[in-house]
Amino acid sequence: MTTTNRHPALALAALKLMLVLAALDQAILSTALPAITHDLPGSLPAAWTFSAYLLAATVVIALYGRLADVHGRKPMLLLSVALFLLGSLACAASQSMLQLVLARALQGAGGGGLMTLTMLTVAAMFPPQERGRYQAMLGAVYGVSTMFGPLAGGWLTEHLSWRWAFGLNVPLAVAAWAALAATLPRQSAGRRVPIDHLGAVLLAGALCSTLLLTQHERLRLPGWLSAYVLGAATALCAGAFVLRQRRADHPLVPLSLFAQPVYAAAACIGLVAGVALYAAVVFMPAYLQTALHLAPTQSAWHLLPLMAGVTLAAIASGRLLRAHTPARRLGTAACALVLAGFVLLALGMQWAPARPLVLSACLLPLGVGLGLLFPIITMVSQRASPPQWMGIGTAVPVMLRSLGGAVGVALLTSLFAHLLHTLTPGTQALQAVWGCAAAVAALGLLACRWLPGVPMAAAS
Repeated sequence: MTTTNRHPALALAALKLMLVLAALDQAILSTALPAITHDLPGSLPAAWTFSAYLLAATVVIALYGRLADVHGRKPMLLLSVALFLLGSLACAASQSMLQLVLARALQGAGGGGLMTLTMLTVAAMFPPQERGRYQAMLGAVYGVSTMFGPLAGGWLTEHLSWRWAFGLNVPLAVAAWAALAATLPRQSAGRRVPIDHLGAVLLAGALCSTLLLTQHERLRLPGWLSAYVLGAATALCAGAFVLRQRRADHPLVPLSLFAQPVYAAAACIGLVAGVALYAAVVFMPAYLQTALHLAPTQSAWHLLPLMAGVTLAAIASGRLLRAHTPARRLGTAACALVLAGFVLLALGMQWAPARPLVLSACLLPLGVGLGLLFPIITMVSQRASPPQWMGIGTAVPVMLRSLGGAVGVALLTSLFAHLLHTLTPGTQALQAVWGCAAAVAALGLLACRWLPGVPMAAAS
């Protein structure tokens, strides 16, 4: 039980602000990185600045969810915001690439918990019949912020300094932390259970080795960290983690959650959504800049249909769920739109490869589909999770979405590079990428079969 929140509007505004900062920070670096590599000394590859954040953020998502179950949402959220704040300050003050990479890891250790803990906090602040509205609002805020990241990074770098891309976070995060500390209610003390630290270490090892394996060539890792070594480490850690979760008295990720087809379907759709979102955000601007020679800010503006689709559809999804539209019906329509978006992109590469407005328009159904999915994933996973596992139940689909985006984009990038090396034209190589993404969307469409076929209120 929680005490009544006397300032829900202020708390909600602070939660939205932290989501904006976390989303911006993942995308803002893309346009600021050339200036950073010019200014900072060091021999570390620039890609490490992305990967350090991604590794740290992905690894801690499940741990934050489980810690929230044990210690409460509020202290974990304040810890997450504080680590993000300190990491942002360290990034702005970095004097070398090594310092920046370490600071990005600290920032990711905080940023990785923001999405999960924000959704958990909103679920506790509002009754079940109102959660869809606010979860949809959070999804819209996150989607818009992600799309505006490259624009914000380019503007700050051009008119101020790349350090402002990180330094701007500091006063805003301080304000959000203070507001959350003052307004969020305390949870009454519950039964404390041990944290599965060994399981956390094994999960971290599996995730780190997986992400490093998929980005092996891009990161220029030391020779002893070969793909074979990382592959073996991934298999060993993943297998040991599953065995540990089956035998532990208090597992980090209760495998019984996945015994429920509804929860397994939501987790699978989260993975699909991650692949779809990041494939569009990464490959479309890259094609517009390299093949059609558009400026970075111009290419970012061509993501507007995707951004608008995500924003408006996320809000609509929350309303439809509150209006008793079954999650299965809504999810099926959403995945069908995602599939149609990638098919249209493949056709656009065939018939209008030099017309950016046509390609940009093809992103609209993709954005609408993703926007419809985000609230469904959150609400279904939360409804399927027992109260004592609400934190980890919410965190796992978020972790899988992040993992799907990272691993999916890395694999699609490898496919794209391989096709280019075999003398396949760039447009055909990108068509193959969109085709593979469409196949992933088809898996999501299949998983929707196990979503609740009755309205959420009746399913709870």
